[in-house]
Amino acid sequence: MAIAKAERLMNLALCLLGTRRPLSKRELRGSIEAYLEAGSDDSFNRMFERDKDDLRELGLVIETVENLDGDTGYLARRDSNRLPPITLDAEEAAALGLAAKVWQQARLAGAASGALQKLRAAGMPETEDAYEVHSALEPRIPVHEAAFEPLMLACRDRRPVTFDYRKANSARPERRQVEPWTLECWRGHWYLAGWDRERGAERVFRLSRITGKVRSRAGAFSAEVPDVVTVRETVESWAGETATRTARIRLRAGAGYPLRSRAIAVRERGDGWDELEIPYGHGLDAWLVEFGPDVVVEEPADLRADVVDRLRAVAKD
Repeated sequence: MAIAKAERLMNLALCLLGTRRPLSKRELRGSIEAYLEAGSDDSFNRMFERDKDDLRELGLVIETVENLDGDTGYLARRDSNRLPPITLDAEEAAALGLAAKVWQQARLAGAASGALQKLRAAGMPETEDAYEVHSALEPRIPVHEAAFEPLMLACRDRRPVTFDYRKANSARPERRQVEPWTLECWRGHWYLAGWDRERGAERVFRLSRITGKVRSRAGAFSAEVPDVVTVRETVESWAGETATRTARIRLRAGAGYPLRSRAIAVRERGDGWDELEIPYGHGLDAWLVEFGPDVVVEEPADLRADVVDRLRAVAKD
């Protein structure tokens, strides 16, 4: 069975690499014997989608093209699947080795390990692992959200998605249709930056607020994808990284350590509360709401009003 699948994947890859124009599912089914033997259209479609995803996981760049008649075709351009010679010095190799250790997830860990093995086989220099031998600390980026993996694949493959999203000021989720651009980790939380089709604007979504399954949708992106630097700045801005003012809050003693780590100044009040001065930027009101009764906003007045409005909306729902 494993040999049959490997042969089927190889035949599909050769068809996609050998064509000069996009091939439809019907054409691919007629060209590959294993697809011809599929019992029904549903069986073929499931087999084809699995094979296509497997080839993408192996690194083959498969393009999805829609022709004038609305039919979807597939091809793998040779120039998109050919890498230039890779030359790395010892410091660059060490950086790649360190990056490969960051991921905890089995799927990402396997991909990172496989990539390093291929690079070493191509002549990448071996480096000493300082974290393994000399340090008790190891770099890790935790990913607990179930939405991370499907969104990561959708960003890579440029596939629109839909999901239910619960805003910070609402207890009920809303359906969102999004063209995903990139995922960013900020202060231990993952965010998705992309184009919200219904709102016709760029939006950022915190993965921990996505409920249910992330579902892929057919079709191409309707909005231009900005460069990585612009997207990262957007994520940081929506997450509250870009601060233009300062805010003064009361924080219950022994609570809110993420807020304390960000504070510019901390003063003990002696009544079970501490007074903190923290940077104030976009998204701070949503962050403060998460600490519930442990936080009281003193000033500015507009931030206090925003926090109160969010708390009332949650209580109302």
